[in-house]
Amino acid sequence: VQLVESGGGVVQAGGSLRLSCAASGGTFSGYTLSWFRQAPGKEREFVAGISWAGTETDYGKTHYANSVKGRFTISRDNAKNTVYLQMISLKPEDTAVYYCAATTWVIVHTILEKYPYWGQGTQVTVSS
Repeated sequence: VQLVESGGGVVQAGGSLRLSCAASGGTFSGYTLSWFRQAPGKEREFVAGISWAGTETDYGKTHYANSVKGRFTISRDNAKNTVYLQMISLKPEDTAVYYCAATTWVIVHTILEKYPYWGQGTQVTVSS
C-alpha cells in the first residue's frame, strides 16, 4: 500500500491543522493506521492510531500518546481511503515531520517495527 501525507504547514502556537493521509494499492479498510512524528535530533515517536480489527466492537478503536491526548483526534474515512489527524491547541514541541504508517495488525501498536508501510512525511512547524 502507498501512503501520501498532506496538510502540514506553519502555524502559531494555539492554532490548528488537519493532516491527511491518502492510501492506494491495498484494501484500506483492512489496515490499522497510525501517525508518528520525528523532531530534529529525536527518534520517531508514536502519536495516534486507529485500528481496523475484525469485529464490530474493535473496529476503529483509537489510541493516543499521552502528550497529544485531548488535543489530537485521529479518524478514518474508508470510502475515501484516507486517514486524518486533527490537531488543535498546537504547541512548539509539536514541531516535527509527521508520518502516516499502515499495518495489517488488528490493533494499534506504538512501535515502528510493526508498520511495514510508510508515507514520505509532512512538516508541521509551530511557532511560539
